[in-house]
Amino acid sequence: MVGIACDHGGYELKLQIINYLEKNGVEYKDFGCHGESVDYPIYARKVGQAILDGECEKGIFICGTGIGISIAANKMPGIRCALCSDCFSAEMTRVHNDSNIIALGGRVVGPELAIKMVDIWLNTPFSNDERHIRRINMIE
Repeated sequence: MVGIACDHGGYELKLQIINYLEKNGVEYKDFGCHGESVDYPIYARKVGQAILDGECEKGIFICGTGIGISIAANKMPGIRCALCSDCFSAEMTRVHNDSNIIALGGRVVGPELAIKMVDIWLNTPFSNDERHIRRINMIE
């Protein structure tokens, strides 16, 4: 299950990503928001906690730039949220960092690129390479 959340700056892009998830049979839970002005740390915590509790395996975050929501998420031990604005980064954060959340900027990337990054991120496995595991453990 993938948790998805946004603030008002990411709402329109969240709807387009949800459409992609539905078309591709990806099970998801929408944690909000629904277009109203909100504080992104609340939504970062909701999805982050769902991942830590095992309710969700991964998460997708969207705020205006993706910066704020990714900073908020990374305050939670066990969360590895990567802000991405290109496909290579979306792939490498899975391969090298085993990221469990991708953050996107609704005012930074267009819907086609965002959906391509989400697709790559969801379908790229972690390498399980010893050096990457060691580095993740050092972060934790």
